Amino acid sequence: MNSHPILADTKNVIIYVVAWLFVSIFYFLLITFSLNISYILALTDSLVFNFLLAIIGLSFWYPARFISFDEKIYKVLVNHLVSSIFSTVVWLSLGYFLINLILNDNKDYIPFFGGSIAWRFLLGILFYFVITSFYYLITYSSNLREKVIKEAELKNLITQAELRTLKFQINPHFIFNSLNSMSALTDIEPARAKQMIIKLADFLRYTLANNDQQKNSLSEELKNIRLYLDIEKVRFEDKFEYVEEFDPECGRVEIPSMILQPIFENAIKHAVYETFDKILIKLACLRKENYLVISISNNFEGESHKKGAGVGLKNIKDRLSLIYQQDNLMEVKKESGKFIVNIFIPLKNNS
Repeated sequence: MNSHPILADTKNVIIYVVAWLFVSIFYFLLITFSLNISYILALTDSLVFNFLLAIIGLSFWYPARFISFDEKIYKVLVNHLVSSIFSTVVWLSLGYFLINLILNDNKDYIPFFGGSIAWRFLLGILFYFVITSFYYLITYSSNLREKVIKEAELKNLITQAELRTLKFQINPHFIFNSLNSMSALTDIEPARAKQMIIKLADFLRYTLANNDQQKNSLSEELKNIRLYLDIEKVRFEDKFEYVEEFDPECGRVEIPSMILQPIFENAIKHAVYETFDKILIKLACLRKENYLVISISNNFEGESHKKGAGVGLKNIKDRLSLIYQQDNLMEVKKESGKFIVNIFIPLKNNS
């Protein structure tokens, strides 16, 4: 924080002025009734000395800023003691000079000032340390607030970097498989290879267009899934069928982009690829309590899916955890010859 904390804000200036007005009034009443001097002398003394102290007090920000507690404590205390003595001497000298100018060397004031110079000196040192401590408190509070903001920004950047890393771990696996398939089809079935290239181009165009989006509507994500499955259809023809069952309202809910693709990759890799029977891949979606539940299932035979979730599904779990700060948003299970992945999207603050 480089600027003066009081002068940088009009509101703080007003508070500072009002605070010193109250101090001046209290000071005036105190010396009037306890020291038995005239109202004129008491009022002049109060206004001049408190006005000067308010002005000089603004300069105490600089020793508070540049005398750091990182140094040895005795050095900090000595530096502030010297500074407080110097500022107090300047304060008393200027105050005495100004009051003599205003009161034309009033003979009643000189003995009053001389008799009160000791407690004025102590008062000046006390105010120095009170005001300086206040500045230290402002500096500490400001630095703490900046630290919290920077830590939050850094945490957000790290989270975004982690999410991007997880997101880009998904795409290459599918792309490499597709390129290998196209390479194999080029000589034996060039027409199918061409069809697959066109589908892959559409898929990549969609992926790149939505590359910077952290979230997308379910309906938009399913368009991308259908492109993916169209590409796989070229490879596997009629070895699998895909069906969807969900309310159109569910399609408007936003979900993390590219979050579903690894599940379909998993179904193709562990079910379609490893069996001769036709596989049914089904997506169902419903609202349940405070969540949108997306369920993707496929039938399988024998030892398919024997290795569990794998890298792709682990990425889903990690991304959901990072985005929603919950660790219970994915469920993987096998039952009655079906492999099922359930994803729970929190509906709070969602459309």
